[in-house]
Amino acid sequence: MTTAFDPIDLGGTRLPNRIAMAPMTRSRAYGPGASPTELNATYYAQRASAGLIVTEGTQPSVVGQGYPDTPGLHSDEQIAAWRKVTDAVHAEGGTIFAQLMHTGRVGHPSLLPDGLVPVGPSPVTAQGQVFTHDGMKDFVTPKELTEAEIARTITDFADAARNAIVAGFDGVELHGANGYLIHQFLAPNANQRTDGWGGSVPGRIRLGVEVAAAVAEAIGGHRTGFRISPGNPLNDIAETDPADVEQTYTTLVAELAPLDLAYLHLLEGPDRDLTTRLRKDWPGVFVLNPFTYPEPTGADSLGLVDDGTADLIAFGALFLANPDLPRRLADGGPFNTPDKATFYGGDHRGYTDYPTLEG
Repeated sequence: MTTAFDPIDLGGTRLPNRIAMAPMTRSRAYGPGASPTELNATYYAQRASAGLIVTEGTQPSVVGQGYPDTPGLHSDEQIAAWRKVTDAVHAEGGTIFAQLMHTGRVGHPSLLPDGLVPVGPSPVTAQGQVFTHDGMKDFVTPKELTEAEIARTITDFADAARNAIVAGFDGVELHGANGYLIHQFLAPNANQRTDGWGGSVPGRIRLGVEVAAAVAEAIGGHRTGFRISPGNPLNDIAETDPADVEQTYTTLVAELAPLDLAYLHLLEGPDRDLTTRLRKDWPGVFVLNPFTYPEPTGADSLGLVDDGTADLIAFGALFLANPDLPRRLADGGPFNTPDKATFYGGDHRGYTDYPTLEG
């Protein structure tokens, strides 16, 4: 029987275990031009015993930024800064993918330079607010992307993926979940286009497929992962018709499969039947961030590798608070408790000061 503590091949890279660190926004990219610092390098290196680390969401372009102090991968200074992070992780024997996250309509003009405004598939305002340096602000109506701007966005993702490889990353994960740009194109309430980028299921999945194809061509499918979250209402996404959700995501997975990507990463909702269907349809490595709401993913989820539901299990908050999580899971604990007050922004407190079993 395969367990979460067994190695696995990921696109030609041997991972020592099947425990992944899920991508988690921490808003601590305090270096010049939204670049990581030595503190970020320490944070990721502390967690290098993960089979796979997926970084916080990293914007592929200036207009892709939706939160304060999140890092980018679109400038030379960002590439150089990330190189210190990847070198630190590799020195500890880890494998690290950069998550490329364009936030689309999620954000605010005060977070963007030069008069830029958030963009989206359609000029549909998300309900809710976003944190800025000046406090909480209502979402604004996004600028609808033209076809030429969509093409530029696809190129931005491919360029950022190339930058990631130059920066020493082992690969990238494309963020098609949680209500950000690719997910906005997938969702009928956010995407109200009537051209070839909306309307029907083939139109709504087109951006995700073309971004994945462009990135796979740029750096290789074996270095490219893709994250989805079917039915996730985060950031005012409404995927409420179960039949449409199943058709959308099974069709998306069918279109992604020929690209021979490194993995599919599912942020699961309450529909385990859909998880089982997507697992069956996906020909490659299947990473699962299981639905455990309202509790964070815990040790009980390791059994999902044992029974074949997933190849890797992604842990979020528990990995945030436990740098040596694989060892703790193997030992059955104990586990540090995550401090929610320090999740976003701040200094080393609640970031690099969580103790290990030895510390």
